[in-house]
Amino acid sequence: MSIQWYPGHMHKAQKQIKETLPKVDLIIEVLDARIPFSSENPAIAKLRGDKPCIKLLSKHDLADPDVTAKWQSFLEQEKGVKTLAITTEQPSRIQQIPDLCRKFFPNRDTGVKAIHTMIMGIPNVGKSTLINQLAGRSIAKTGNEPAVTKGQQRINLGNGIVLSDTPGILWPKVESRFSSYRLATTGAIKDTAMDYADVAYFAADYMIKAYPELLSSRYGIKQVPATELELLELIGKKRGCLGSGGRVDLNKVSEIFLHDFRAGSIGQISLETPDMIEQEAVEVARDMAEREAKKEARKQRKKGSRDPKPEQNQDKGTQRDHKTDK
Repeated sequence: MSIQWYPGHMHKAQKQIKETLPKVDLIIEVLDARIPFSSENPAIAKLRGDKPCIKLLSKHDLADPDVTAKWQSFLEQEKGVKTLAITTEQPSRIQQIPDLCRKFFPNRDTGVKAIHTMIMGIPNVGKSTLINQLAGRSIAKTGNEPAVTKGQQRINLGNGIVLSDTPGILWPKVESRFSSYRLATTGAIKDTAMDYADVAYFAADYMIKAYPELLSSRYGIKQVPATELELLELIGKKRGCLGSGGRVDLNKVSEIFLHDFRAGSIGQISLETPDMIEQEAVEVARDMAEREAKKEARKQRKKGSRDPKPEQNQDKGTQRDHKTDK
């Protein structure tokens, strides 16, 4: 599955970020704890340069806690990066963010000079809800659909911290097909931009291998099927998702299955681990190299078709020699 989704306001957002960054002391990047790598915007790392960064693993109550701990250790290997697993269901954890910001500037007298922070994150990662809880009032518009925030806001959180909000940014192209599916599974991509069944097949295949016990418990299945199609058909029959001829309506059951995952009804599930990402990086690099090789081959073929044939050049040269002799 190839996802291309880059609305105009997102291009504008990157421009706004570049203009504001020189005045920013600290970056706060909100990631989805279920997919920390896939929800990390590679453009943000380039934009922030050497500025310190707090990576917030949002919705950690929906993610596998053991995997989240591994991700925190992995992400904090990068210089200047601290992490915090949060959920809007636990306001006390969110209130730790200002203290974490101050730890980066222990000698800063916030009464004289505020710490200017900028919060970034892909759409539908919970950024707006987080801002409202930090501010203690409704400032940022929230919604269950991605790309709700459209413009940049500046919010004084008090206690010497000023926060610049930005619209959710999704990079123009996701290189890894795995990340594309994970983004779609969690709802970071609008449902209208994907095929429910296709995404559900991906999610079901992964959960059969990684979380069979949770599937068994949620759907009352003694023996979890070996394939994603068998699993979805079994769930469809149990949930009454039947169409004409008694066949399972795969689109309907896929929608139910993805909704169950997003709501946490199946259990605490992480869709990727640091080890998986390192293995997939090799495959992505190979795929990119193959695409570049094919692109170069096409370019050479096109160039060859435009160049005059050697025989023709030789004939023309011979004709010129005959004219000179005359």
